[in-house]
Amino acid sequence: MASISDLLLQTVRSTAGKVNVPSNLSNQVLGGLSDSILGGLTQTASTPGGLNAIKDLFGGKADAATSPVTQAAGNLFQNNILSKLNLGAAGASLTALIPTILTKFSGLIKDRDGDGDVDINDVLLALKGGNAGGSGLLGTVTGILGGLFGKN
Repeated sequence: MASISDLLLQTVRSTAGKVNVPSNLSNQVLGGLSDSILGGLTQTASTPGGLNAIKDLFGGKADAATSPVTQAAGNLFQNNILSKLNLGAAGASLTALIPTILTKFSGLIKDRDGDGDVDINDVLLALKGGNAGGSGLLGTVTGILGGLFGKN
């Protein structure tokens, strides 16, 4: 069974790899995009109703384009990555891919029928802080998804 971090990284690479980014910035951009999605999940999980919003997103009950995860991830990507790099139209194209990445990633999460590669309950447990891997919510999520950035 693939880990959550592996699945998210594969999803980001396969989706964002189609956008023309200077090769010297590719790892920074893909890492920043993944980091922003992780941050969007973390921020959303810490808000009232956030875990339900994530469950709805991963369960196919919510549109990724209007998800609070997408909005938070887009803001983080804009503020932390794009504002520091001069990517022009490629930056806007990458930000626009966040809902697509989340939709594809959602398809990899197991629902009640057992479809997918990662159990949604494991994801929600981690977002609630019920899994070891660091201190607090961010530490827990980073413990699960942080392999994307070599921070584990």
